[in-house]
Amino acid sequence: MERVTVVGGGLAGSECALQLARRGVAVTLVEQRPASTSPAHHTDRFAELVCSNSLKSTREDSAAGLLKLELTAMGSALLEMARQAQVPAGGALAVDRDVFSRLVTEAVESNPLITAERREVTALPEGRCVIAAGPLCSDALFQTLSERLGAEALSFFDAAAPIVEAATIDRSVVFEQSRYGEEGAGDYLNCPMSKDEYEAFYDALVGASRVISHDFDQRELFQACQPVEEVARKGRDALRFGAMKPVGLTDPRTGRRPWAAVQLRAENADRTAYNLVGFQTNLTWGEQARVFRMIPGLGEATFSRYGVMHRNTFVDSPRVLDETFAIPGTTCRLAGQITGTEGYTEAIASGLLAALNTYADLKGLERVSLPATGALGSLVAYATNPETNPYQPMHVNFGIVPLLDDARLKKRERYRAYAQRARRDLAAYLSTRRDLLPDADLSVLVGEGGES
Repeated sequence: MERVTVVGGGLAGSECALQLARRGVAVTLVEQRPASTSPAHHTDRFAELVCSNSLKSTREDSAAGLLKLELTAMGSALLEMARQAQVPAGGALAVDRDVFSRLVTEAVESNPLITAERREVTALPEGRCVIAAGPLCSDALFQTLSERLGAEALSFFDAAAPIVEAATIDRSVVFEQSRYGEEGAGDYLNCPMSKDEYEAFYDALVGASRVISHDFDQRELFQACQPVEEVARKGRDALRFGAMKPVGLTDPRTGRRPWAAVQLRAENADRTAYNLVGFQTNLTWGEQARVFRMIPGLGEATFSRYGVMHRNTFVDSPRVLDETFAIPGTTCRLAGQITGTEGYTEAIASGLLAALNTYADLKGLERVSLPATGALGSLVAYATNPETNPYQPMHVNFGIVPLLDDARLKKRERYRAYAQRARRDLAAYLSTRRDLLPDADLSVLVGEGGES
Protein backbone atom coordinates (compact mmCIF):
# COMPACT_ATOMS: atom_id res chain seq x y z
CA MET A 1 0.00 0.00 0.00
CA GLU A 2 1.11 3.56 -0.68
CA ARG A 3 2.40 5.81 2.06
CA VAL A 4 -0.15 8.25 3.55
CA THR A 5 0.78 11.77 4.61
CA VAL A 6 -1.01 13.08 7.70
CA VAL A 7 -0.66 16.83 8.26
CA GLY A 8 -1.03 17.93 11.88
CA GLY A 9 0.11 16.25 15.08
CA GLY A 10 -2.86 17.17 17.23
CA LEU A 11 -5.52 14.80 18.53
CA ALA A 12 -7.02 13.92 15.15
CA GLY A 13 -3.71 13.60 13.32
CA SER A 14 -2.08 11.48 16.01
CA GLU A 15 -5.06 9.12 16.24
CA CYS A 16 -5.20 8.86 12.45
CA ALA A 17 -1.49 8.05 12.14
CA LEU A 18 -1.58 5.41 14.88
CA GLN A 19 -4.70 3.76 13.44
CA LEU A 20 -3.23 3.58 9.93
CA ALA A 21 0.03 2.16 11.28
CA ARG A 22 -1.95 -0.41 13.27
CA ARG A 23 -3.32 -1.60 9.91
CA GLY A 24 0.10 -1.86 8.32
CA VAL A 25 0.05 1.46 6.45
CA ALA A 26 3.25 3.55 6.36
CA VAL A 27 2.59 7.13 7.49
CA THR A 28 4.46 10.41 7.28
CA LEU A 29 3.12 12.58 10.11
CA VAL A 30 4.00 16.24 9.55
CA GLU A 31 3.81 18.71 12.44
CA GLN A 32 4.87 22.35 12.09
CA ARG A 33 5.93 22.77 15.72
CA PRO A 34 8.55 23.74 16.87
CA ALA A 35 9.68 25.27 13.54
CA SER A 36 6.46 27.28 13.51
CA THR A 37 3.94 27.53 16.31
CA SER A 38 0.51 28.99 17.10
CA PRO A 39 -0.70 31.51 19.71
CA ALA A 40 -2.27 28.72 21.79
CA HIS A 41 0.46 26.05 21.85
CA HIS A 42 3.18 25.84 24.51
CA THR A 43 5.13 22.67 23.58
CA ASP A 44 6.26 20.70 20.53
CA ARG A 45 4.60 17.45 21.66
CA PHE A 46 1.95 15.60 19.75
CA ALA A 47 -1.67 15.87 20.96
CA GLU A 48 -1.05 18.93 23.14
CA LEU A 49 -4.25 20.12 24.80
CA VAL A 50 -4.41 23.89 24.39
CA CYS A 51 -7.64 24.69 26.23
CA SER A 52 -9.22 22.70 29.07
CA ASN A 53 -7.75 19.41 30.29
CA SER A 54 -11.21 17.81 30.36
CA LEU A 55 -12.59 15.42 27.76
CA LYS A 56 -16.00 15.91 29.37
CA SER A 57 -18.54 13.51 30.86
CA THR A 58 -18.19 9.75 31.17
CA ARG A 59 -21.88 9.21 31.97
CA GLU A 60 -23.14 6.51 29.64
CA ASP A 61 -26.46 8.31 29.20
CA SER A 62 -24.78 11.52 27.99
CA ALA A 63 -23.67 12.21 24.43
CA ALA A 64 -20.07 12.77 25.55
CA GLY A 65 -20.05 9.52 27.52
CA LEU A 66 -21.69 7.64 24.67
CA LEU A 67 -18.98 8.85 22.28
CA LYS A 68 -16.33 7.44 24.62
CA LEU A 69 -18.09 4.08 24.62
CA GLU A 70 -18.19 4.10 20.82
CA LEU A 71 -14.49 4.94 20.60
CA THR A 72 -13.65 2.24 23.14
CA ALA A 73 -15.51 -0.32 21.06
CA MET A 74 -13.69 0.86 17.92
CA GLY A 75 -10.26 0.68 19.57
CA SER A 76 -9.24 4.32 19.89
CA ALA A 77 -5.55 4.64 20.74
CA LEU A 78 -5.69 8.14 22.23
CA LEU A 79 -8.72 7.49 24.41
CA GLU A 80 -6.84 4.64 26.07
CA MET A 81 -3.88 6.98 26.68
CA ALA A 82 -6.24 9.59 28.10
CA ARG A 83 -7.42 7.04 30.65
CA GLN A 84 -3.80 6.26 31.54
CA ALA A 85 -3.22 9.99 32.15
CA GLN A 86 -6.50 10.53 34.02
CA VAL A 87 -6.77 12.88 37.00
CA PRO A 88 -9.75 13.08 39.39
CA ALA A 89 -12.63 15.13 37.96
CA GLY A 90 -15.85 13.67 39.32
CA GLY A 91 -17.95 12.36 36.45
CA ALA A 92 -15.63 13.70 33.74
CA LEU A 93 -12.53 12.32 32.05
CA ALA A 94 -9.83 14.89 32.75
CA VAL A 95 -6.14 14.28 32.11
CA ASP A 96 -2.73 15.46 33.17
CA ARG A 97 -2.02 17.25 29.90
CA ASP A 98 1.76 16.77 30.14
CA VAL A 99 1.51 13.03 30.81
CA PHE A 100 -1.08 12.62 28.06
CA SER A 101 0.92 14.42 25.36
CA ARG A 102 4.07 12.56 26.43
CA LEU A 103 2.31 9.19 26.05
CA VAL A 104 1.04 10.11 22.59
CA THR A 105 4.42 11.47 21.50
CA GLU A 106 6.19 8.31 22.64
CA ALA A 107 3.65 6.10 20.85
CA VAL A 108 4.05 8.04 17.60
CA GLU A 109 7.81 8.36 17.64
CA SER A 110 8.41 4.72 18.59
CA ASN A 111 6.14 3.30 15.87
CA PRO A 112 8.31 1.89 13.03
CA LEU A 113 5.63 2.64 10.43
CA ILE A 114 5.35 6.33 11.34
CA THR A 115 7.91 8.88 10.16
CA ALA A 116 7.51 12.18 12.00
CA GLU A 117 8.65 15.32 10.20
CA ARG A 118 8.81 18.79 11.75
CA ARG A 119 8.04 21.39 9.10
CA GLU A 120 5.25 23.64 7.90
CA VAL A 121 3.04 22.42 5.07
CA THR A 122 1.88 25.19 2.75
CA ALA A 123 0.34 23.14 -0.08
CA LEU A 124 -1.62 19.91 -0.37
CA PRO A 125 0.85 16.98 -0.30
CA GLU A 126 1.14 14.78 -3.34
CA GLY A 127 -0.54 11.40 -3.11
CA ARG A 128 -2.97 10.24 -0.48
CA CYS A 129 -3.21 12.52 2.55
CA VAL A 130 -5.25 13.53 5.59
CA ILE A 131 -5.26 17.20 6.59
CA ALA A 132 -5.73 17.34 10.36
CA ALA A 133 -4.20 20.76 10.84
CA GLY A 134 -6.71 21.76 13.49
CA PRO A 135 -8.55 25.03 13.99
CA LEU A 136 -5.19 26.84 14.22
CA CYS A 137 -4.16 25.75 10.73
CA SER A 138 -1.37 27.95 9.33
CA ASP A 139 -2.50 30.84 7.16
CA ALA A 140 -0.65 29.50 4.12
CA LEU A 141 -2.17 26.02 4.27
CA PHE A 142 -5.65 27.33 5.00
CA GLN A 143 -5.40 29.69 2.04
CA THR A 144 -4.44 26.72 -0.14
CA LEU A 145 -7.43 24.78 1.14
CA SER A 146 -9.76 27.72 0.62
CA GLU A 147 -8.61 28.13 -2.98
CA ARG A 148 -8.89 24.40 -3.66
CA LEU A 149 -12.34 24.08 -2.10
CA GLY A 150 -13.64 27.19 -3.83
CA ALA A 151 -15.59 28.33 -0.80
CA GLU A 152 -15.20 31.18 1.63
CA ALA A 153 -13.58 30.13 4.88
CA LEU A 154 -15.58 30.45 8.06
CA SER A 155 -14.20 31.26 11.47
CA PHE A 156 -15.03 31.77 15.11
CA PHE A 157 -13.26 32.88 18.29
CA ASP A 158 -12.21 30.36 20.93
CA ALA A 159 -10.71 30.89 24.39
CA ALA A 160 -8.79 29.05 27.11
CA ALA A 161 -8.95 29.39 30.91
CA PRO A 162 -6.08 30.37 33.23
CA ILE A 163 -4.23 27.93 35.50
CA VAL A 164 -3.06 28.66 39.06
CA GLU A 165 -0.42 26.97 41.21
CA ALA A 166 -1.98 24.82 43.94
CA ALA A 167 0.48 25.97 46.59
CA THR A 168 -0.76 29.56 46.26
CA ILE A 169 -4.45 28.75 46.87
CA ASP A 170 -5.74 29.75 50.32
CA ARG A 171 -7.16 26.49 51.66
CA SER A 172 -8.63 28.21 54.71
CA VAL A 173 -11.21 29.66 52.31
CA VAL A 174 -11.30 27.19 49.43
CA PHE A 175 -12.88 23.80 50.14
CA GLU A 176 -12.96 20.39 48.44
CA GLN A 177 -16.38 19.22 47.30
CA SER A 178 -18.22 17.94 44.23
CA ARG A 179 -21.78 19.08 43.68
CA TYR A 180 -24.42 17.24 45.71
CA GLY A 181 -21.73 14.98 47.19
CA GLU A 182 -21.67 12.95 43.97
CA GLU A 183 -19.10 10.24 43.29
CA GLY A 184 -15.61 11.71 43.28
CA ALA A 185 -16.38 14.12 46.13
CA GLY A 186 -13.41 16.39 46.62
CA ASP A 187 -12.29 16.23 42.99
CA TYR A 188 -13.01 19.95 42.71
CA LEU A 189 -11.92 22.91 44.79
CA ASN A 190 -14.53 25.59 45.39
CA CYS A 191 -14.02 29.31 45.96
CA PRO A 192 -17.20 30.55 47.72
CA MET A 193 -18.49 34.11 47.27
CA SER A 194 -20.88 36.18 49.30
CA LYS A 195 -23.33 38.48 47.52
CA ASP A 196 -21.14 41.54 48.10
CA GLU A 197 -18.03 39.71 46.86
CA TYR A 198 -19.87 38.55 43.76
CA GLU A 199 -21.20 42.02 42.98
CA ALA A 200 -17.72 43.57 43.27
CA PHE A 201 -16.21 40.80 41.16
CA TYR A 202 -18.89 41.16 38.51
CA ASP A 203 -18.35 44.90 38.17
CA ALA A 204 -14.58 44.45 37.88
CA LEU A 205 -14.96 41.65 35.32
CA VAL A 206 -17.25 43.46 32.89
CA GLY A 207 -15.20 46.64 33.16
CA ALA A 208 -11.80 45.01 32.62
CA SER A 209 -9.66 45.60 29.53
CA ARG A 210 -9.72 42.97 26.79
CA VAL A 211 -7.07 41.88 24.31
CA ILE A 212 -9.54 41.95 21.42
CA SER A 213 -11.47 45.05 22.31
CA HIS A 214 -14.58 45.02 20.12
CA ASP A 215 -17.96 43.78 21.30
CA PHE A 216 -18.47 40.39 19.70
CA ASP A 217 -21.31 39.43 17.45
CA GLN A 218 -22.55 36.20 19.04
CA ARG A 219 -22.04 34.40 15.73
CA GLU A 220 -18.30 34.94 16.19
CA LEU A 221 -18.17 33.16 19.53
CA PHE A 222 -18.27 29.38 19.84
CA GLN A 223 -21.00 28.92 22.43
CA ALA A 224 -19.27 26.22 24.50
CA CYS A 225 -16.12 28.31 24.98
CA GLN A 226 -17.40 31.85 25.40
CA PRO A 227 -15.14 34.14 27.43
CA VAL A 228 -16.39 34.48 30.99
CA GLU A 229 -16.64 38.27 30.61
CA GLU A 230 -18.87 37.87 27.53
CA VAL A 231 -21.19 35.56 29.48
CA ALA A 232 -21.29 38.13 32.29
CA ARG A 233 -22.41 40.83 29.87
CA LYS A 234 -25.65 38.92 29.31
CA GLY A 235 -26.82 39.89 32.78
CA ARG A 236 -25.67 40.38 36.36
CA ASP A 237 -26.78 36.89 37.39
CA ALA A 238 -25.70 35.07 34.21
CA LEU A 239 -22.58 33.61 35.86
CA ARG A 240 -24.50 32.61 39.01
CA PHE A 241 -26.63 30.38 36.81
CA GLY A 242 -23.65 29.27 34.70
CA ALA A 243 -20.00 28.68 35.51
CA MET A 244 -20.37 30.11 39.04
CA LYS A 245 -23.58 28.38 40.06
CA PRO A 246 -23.44 27.41 43.76
CA VAL A 247 -26.11 24.68 43.70
CA GLY A 248 -25.14 21.44 45.38
CA LEU A 249 -22.33 23.10 47.36
CA THR A 250 -22.08 23.85 51.08
CA ASP A 251 -19.45 26.20 52.46
CA PRO A 252 -18.07 24.42 55.57
CA ARG A 253 -17.33 27.77 57.19
CA THR A 254 -21.01 28.76 57.23
CA GLY A 255 -22.87 25.49 56.72
CA ARG A 256 -24.85 27.21 53.93
CA ARG A 257 -24.80 27.42 50.16
CA PRO A 258 -22.65 30.33 48.96
CA TRP A 259 -24.11 33.11 46.82
CA ALA A 260 -21.79 32.03 43.99
CA ALA A 261 -18.74 29.79 43.60
CA VAL A 262 -15.79 29.37 41.28
CA GLN A 263 -14.73 25.75 40.80
CA LEU A 264 -11.12 24.68 40.26
CA ARG A 265 -10.21 21.39 38.54
CA ALA A 266 -6.87 19.61 38.92
CA GLU A 267 -4.51 19.90 35.96
CA ASN A 268 -2.33 16.93 36.88
CA ALA A 269 -2.27 13.79 38.98
CA ASP A 270 -0.14 15.44 41.67
CA ARG A 271 -2.66 18.30 41.92
CA THR A 272 0.05 20.92 41.80
CA ALA A 273 -1.98 23.13 39.43
CA TYR A 274 -5.67 23.90 38.95
CA ASN A 275 -7.62 25.57 36.15
CA LEU A 276 -10.57 27.88 36.68
CA VAL A 277 -13.54 25.93 35.31
CA GLY A 278 -15.56 27.92 32.79
CA PHE A 279 -13.22 30.91 32.98
CA GLN A 280 -12.08 31.08 29.37
CA THR A 281 -11.16 34.69 28.87
CA ASN A 282 -10.10 37.48 26.53
CA LEU A 283 -8.86 39.78 29.31
CA THR A 284 -5.31 41.10 29.17
CA TRP A 285 -2.89 39.23 31.40
CA GLY A 286 -2.60 42.16 33.79
CA GLU A 287 -6.38 42.38 34.13
CA GLN A 288 -6.64 38.62 34.67
CA ALA A 289 -4.22 38.89 37.60
CA ARG A 290 -6.13 41.85 39.06
CA VAL A 291 -9.70 40.60 38.59
CA PHE A 292 -9.27 36.88 39.24
CA ARG A 293 -7.36 37.54 42.46
CA MET A 294 -10.61 39.06 43.71
CA ILE A 295 -11.96 35.48 43.87
CA PRO A 296 -11.93 34.36 47.53
CA GLY A 297 -8.96 32.06 48.11
CA LEU A 298 -7.04 33.31 45.08
CA GLY A 299 -5.88 36.63 46.51
CA GLU A 300 -2.23 35.52 46.41
CA ALA A 301 -2.54 33.07 43.52
CA THR A 302 0.35 32.58 41.11
CA PHE A 303 -0.76 32.03 37.52
CA SER A 304 1.27 29.35 35.72
CA ARG A 305 -0.69 30.13 32.56
CA TYR A 306 -2.99 33.01 31.74
CA GLY A 307 -6.09 32.56 29.63
CA VAL A 308 -5.80 33.29 25.92
CA MET A 309 -8.19 33.90 23.05
CA HIS A 310 -7.58 33.12 19.39
CA ARG A 311 -9.40 32.88 16.11
CA ASN A 312 -10.19 29.33 15.01
CA THR A 313 -10.86 28.43 11.40
CA PHE A 314 -12.92 25.70 9.79
CA VAL A 315 -14.30 24.89 6.36
CA ASP A 316 -17.91 24.75 5.21
CA SER A 317 -17.90 20.94 5.32
CA PRO A 318 -21.51 20.28 4.25
CA ARG A 319 -20.95 22.03 0.94
CA VAL A 320 -17.30 21.35 0.07
CA LEU A 321 -16.55 17.85 1.44
CA ASP A 322 -18.15 14.47 0.82
CA GLU A 323 -19.77 12.25 3.45
CA THR A 324 -16.32 11.03 4.60
CA PHE A 325 -14.84 14.57 4.77
CA ALA A 326 -12.86 13.94 1.59
CA ILE A 327 -12.25 16.68 -0.99
CA PRO A 328 -14.19 15.49 -4.06
CA GLY A 329 -11.98 14.50 -6.98
CA THR A 330 -8.86 14.08 -4.82
CA THR A 331 -7.18 11.48 -2.62
CA CYS A 332 -7.17 13.94 0.29
CA ARG A 333 -9.58 14.22 3.20
CA LEU A 334 -9.85 16.46 6.23
CA ALA A 335 -10.12 15.46 9.87
CA GLY A 336 -10.51 17.11 13.25
CA GLN A 337 -11.65 20.57 14.20
CA ILE A 338 -10.83 22.09 10.82
CA THR A 339 -13.99 20.29 9.62
CA GLY A 340 -16.10 22.00 12.29
CA THR A 341 -16.48 18.96 14.55
CA GLU A 342 -15.67 20.67 17.83
CA GLY A 343 -14.20 19.08 20.96
CA TYR A 344 -11.27 16.97 22.13
CA THR A 345 -12.97 13.59 22.02
CA GLU A 346 -14.68 14.54 18.78
CA ALA A 347 -11.26 15.29 17.27
CA ILE A 348 -9.98 11.88 18.33
CA ALA A 349 -13.06 10.28 16.79
CA SER A 350 -12.59 12.23 13.58
CA GLY A 351 -8.99 11.02 13.30
CA LEU A 352 -10.07 7.42 13.81
CA LEU A 353 -12.78 7.77 11.19
CA ALA A 354 -10.35 9.38 8.71
CA ALA A 355 -7.96 6.45 9.18
CA LEU A 356 -10.70 3.88 8.61
CA ASN A 357 -11.96 5.57 5.46
CA THR A 358 -8.44 6.10 4.10
CA TYR A 359 -7.64 2.45 4.71
CA ALA A 360 -10.90 1.47 3.03
CA ASP A 361 -9.90 3.52 -0.04
CA LEU A 362 -6.46 1.88 -0.12
CA LYS A 363 -7.92 -1.63 0.08
CA GLY A 364 -10.91 -1.03 -2.17
CA LEU A 365 -13.37 -1.60 0.68
CA GLU A 366 -16.69 0.05 1.38
CA ARG A 367 -16.27 3.29 3.31
CA VAL A 368 -17.56 3.69 6.85
CA SER A 369 -21.20 4.68 7.23
CA LEU A 370 -21.97 4.88 10.92
CA PRO A 371 -25.58 4.77 12.14
CA ALA A 372 -26.95 8.31 12.53
CA THR A 373 -28.47 7.25 15.86
CA GLY A 374 -25.03 7.22 17.51
CA ALA A 375 -22.96 10.05 18.96
CA LEU A 376 -20.33 10.01 16.22
CA GLY A 377 -22.71 8.97 13.46
CA SER A 378 -25.09 11.84 14.19
CA LEU A 379 -22.22 14.35 14.28
CA VAL A 380 -20.95 13.15 10.90
CA ALA A 381 -24.47 13.34 9.48
CA TYR A 382 -24.84 16.91 10.76
CA ALA A 383 -21.44 18.02 9.47
CA THR A 384 -21.84 16.56 5.98
CA ASN A 385 -25.52 17.26 5.28
CA PRO A 386 -25.89 20.03 2.64
CA GLU A 387 -29.08 21.11 4.41
CA THR A 388 -27.04 22.14 7.48
CA ASN A 389 -27.08 25.88 6.85
CA PRO A 390 -25.59 28.01 8.24
CA TYR A 391 -22.85 25.64 9.37
CA GLN A 392 -21.33 26.26 12.81
CA PRO A 393 -18.96 24.11 14.93
CA MET A 394 -20.77 21.38 16.82
CA HIS A 395 -20.06 19.02 19.73
CA VAL A 396 -21.75 15.65 19.99
CA ASN A 397 -25.14 16.13 21.63
CA PHE A 398 -28.55 14.49 21.67
CA GLY A 399 -30.08 17.48 19.90
CA ILE A 400 -28.80 16.21 16.52
CA VAL A 401 -29.83 12.54 16.76
CA PRO A 402 -33.05 11.22 15.19
CA LEU A 403 -36.07 11.54 17.47
CA LEU A 404 -37.42 8.59 19.42
CA ASP A 405 -40.82 7.12 18.72
CA ASP A 406 -41.93 7.86 22.27
CA ALA A 407 -41.79 11.65 22.68
CA ARG A 408 -43.34 11.53 26.17
CA LEU A 409 -40.18 10.41 27.96
CA LYS A 410 -38.64 12.74 30.51
CA LYS A 411 -35.19 14.16 29.79
CA ARG A 412 -33.07 11.58 31.66
CA GLU A 413 -35.21 8.69 30.40
CA ARG A 414 -34.96 10.08 26.88
CA TYR A 415 -31.17 10.33 27.06
CA ARG A 416 -30.95 6.79 28.38
CA ALA A 417 -33.13 5.59 25.51
CA TYR A 418 -30.97 7.48 23.01
CA ALA A 419 -27.86 5.79 24.40
CA GLN A 420 -29.39 2.30 24.39
CA ARG A 421 -30.56 2.68 20.80
CA ALA A 422 -27.17 4.03 19.72
CA ARG A 423 -25.22 1.21 21.33
CA ARG A 424 -27.48 -1.42 19.83
CA ASP A 425 -27.30 0.09 16.33
CA LEU A 426 -23.53 0.58 16.38
CA ALA A 427 -22.93 -2.96 17.63
CA ALA A 428 -25.01 -4.29 14.75
CA TYR A 429 -23.06 -2.19 12.24
CA LEU A 430 -19.61 -3.02 13.60
CA SER A 431 -20.42 -6.72 13.47
CA THR A 432 -20.61 -6.35 9.67
CA ARG A 433 -17.30 -4.43 9.37
CA ARG A 434 -14.70 -6.89 10.58
CA ASP A 435 -12.82 -6.01 7.39
CA LEU A 436 -12.00 -2.61 8.88
CA LEU A 437 -12.32 -3.29 12.62
CA PRO A 438 -11.41 -6.94 13.21
CA ASP A 439 -10.80 -6.28 16.91
CA ALA A 440 -13.93 -4.23 17.61
CA ASP A 441 -15.10 -4.90 21.17
CA LEU A 442 -18.85 -5.27 20.86
CA SER A 443 -19.18 -6.26 24.52
CA VAL A 444 -18.62 -2.59 25.42
CA LEU A 445 -21.82 -1.74 23.55
CA VAL A 446 -24.10 -4.67 24.36
CA GLY A 447 -23.10 -5.28 27.96
CA GLU A 448 -24.98 -4.12 31.05
CA GLY A 449 -27.17 -1.14 30.20
CA GLY A 450 -26.64 -1.51 26.47
CA GLU A 451 -29.54 -3.82 25.74
CA SER A 452 -33.10 -2.64 25.32
